[in-house]
Order: sequence, then C-alpha cells, then structure tokens
Amino acid sequence: MTDLDKLSQSFRAFATTSTARAPLYGRLAAGIAEDEALLRLLHAAPEPQQIPVLLFAAVHDLLLSGLGIELREHYPNLSDAPTTGDPVPLFRSFCMEHATALQELITTHHTQTNEVGRCAQLLPALGLIAAEAGPLALVDVGTSAGLNLLLGYYRYDYRPGGPVGPHSTVHLECATRGPVPVPGDIPAIAFAVGLDAAPIDVTDDDAVRWLEACVWPDQADRFSRLTAAIELARTKPPDVRRGDAVEDLPALVREAARHGHPVVANSWSLNYLTGESRIAYLVALERLGSEFDISWVLAESPAQTPELPVPTTVEAEHLTVLSTIRWRRGERHVDRQATTHPHGYWLHWESAQ
Repeated sequence: MTDLDKLSQSFRAFATTSTARAPLYGRLAAGIAEDEALLRLLHAAPEPQQIPVLLFAAVHDLLLSGLGIELREHYPNLSDAPTTGDPVPLFRSFCMEHATALQELITTHHTQTNEVGRCAQLLPALGLIAAEAGPLALVDVGTSAGLNLLLGYYRYDYRPGGPVGPHSTVHLECATRGPVPVPGDIPAIAFAVGLDAAPIDVTDDDAVRWLEACVWPDQADRFSRLTAAIELARTKPPDVRRGDAVEDLPALVREAARHGHPVVANSWSLNYLTGESRIAYLVALERLGSEFDISWVLAESPAQTPELPVPTTVEAEHLTVLSTIRWRRGERHVDRQATTHPHGYWLHWESAQ
C-alpha cells in the first residue's frame, strides 16, 4: 500500500465517522479520498501530521484571511445561510489555485485547539478544591493561547445547576447529570499561568487565525465562543510561558505555590505526550506532592493516557474522564469525579465526594 493509499483510507474513515457531526467535512473527505492531487497536498506534511484535519485547517485558514468567496458560502461559520450544493469541485479548484500557500501552512503548522468549553467541566472540580484549600494558584499545562486561564471571566449555565460567573461575551452551557457540585460563584484564583511548548500569542493575528482555523466550521457555536474568548484575552492577556511540560513544570508549580494552593490542570493535553513522558510527568508531580500540598485536575481519555492513575474499566474508556488527584501531607488521594463531553457540553457526575 502506497502512502497516498493510506491517506485515501484516512479520508474515507474520516468521512464515515464524522459526517453526522461535521457534514461539510464529511462530504469533503469523501471527495478528497478519490483525488490524488488533493492527497498529494497533505502528503507534504511531516508524517505524524498527515491527518485530514490538517488539510482542512489549512484551507479554513486561507478562507478566514478573506480568500475563496464562493467556497466560504459552504462554511456554516462563515455564511449566514450556507449553500447545500456539492462543495467538492469548489474545494478542489481553491486548493489547486492556492497550492503554494497551502503547502506552506501544511509543512509548517500542526493542529492545535484551545477549547474554552472545557472550563465548564473544570469549574466544579476547582470549586471543591477552593472550598477545602482556599485561593487557588492555577497552572494550566498545554495551555495553547491561555484562554482557559480566563475561566473566571466567563459566564456558565449549568442545566440543572443554574448560572455561575459574571455577565460575559463568553457564555458556556453545560448539561449536567448527577450531584454536580456547581459552585455558587467562581472560586478565588490568586494566580494563573499557562505552560505550552508552542503557545499562541493572542495579539498575533496570524497565530490566532490558525487557532480559529482548527475549529470545524460545522461547529459554529465553538467557533463563535473561541473568537469571543480571544477578543476578551486581548483585553486581559493571560500569562503564558513557553516550555516543556515535564522539565519546566516543577519551577512553575513552585512559583504558583507562593501565591495560593497550587492546582495543575490538564484537559486533553497529556494524550499528545509519549507514554514515557506521561510517566515522567507523574513522577514530577509526585515529587512536588512530597514537598507541599498540591492538587491536579485532569480531563483526559483513559484509553489514550493509560499511564495516569485514573480508575477506569478493564478496557480503558475513550470517554473524557474528569478526576482530581490530591497530595496532602505527602499522601496521594485519587478521586474519579465524572465523565464529560470533550468540549464541555455535558457533565455526568459520579463521585460521592
């Protein structure tokens, strides 16, 4: 099987699994799978990034820059009344016309997200920690543009559970099941810092556009709340540091501990590390937990992060599992709390704590 055959299979699989939640990308994927010229565009990417969403993001980026007026009419986030005709011919024509620009993006960029909806799944866990330990000092690892560091400026609507937080241009809705400990207000956060190997600067228009381009256009609500969060971040720039998740974590947590109870947060970021790096990450946290009290809130898939100490089924779940791991007086305590939608749309609470 040639490399192009493998790419063709990837697009066919994408069309099968994604059409229900992303009709536009599903239709495009089915067409790309049969088009050698389009497959060759993606083949220029580094092998780990030869994935359908990278080509889609590159095209989306150019459309967001103002190109492709006709093709934009097929994108639900870019058109008030998107056309329902076949998008494949226009997509192919656009790609061939802008092949050089697309190859530049494909060979120099990788897919990246900063899903602010995940703040809705983290907030109840943070509220429990604050009720126990007082003001929090938050360290968000894999922070991207640092938008989740601004969780205190967002408005939440838990159903049931009620509203939390200030009136805001960023409004997050979350359906709940079970005894979700929805806090009465945003917990006090005395310090917030993010760590990322390749952080996004919210003042850089090109970098921000790429972050927006990685959102699937069929999910127009995600796109709208991302753009709103970016505009908010430009008025309240988050503290984001460039660094390695394992090597630079200890110093950052020790800095945070000078301001409040240190809380390390991960949401769909540890799956990007190798198994060896995840083990090293856990070892670093264990060492910190032997020095002072610390909490770790994580929303990750056990199937993709098997090295983490999160209770799961015999066949590890692909669902997102929310857990809090506490080190108190050097002892580790693990609390599996909930399953949740990867983008924070729903939260099913399990924990009795």
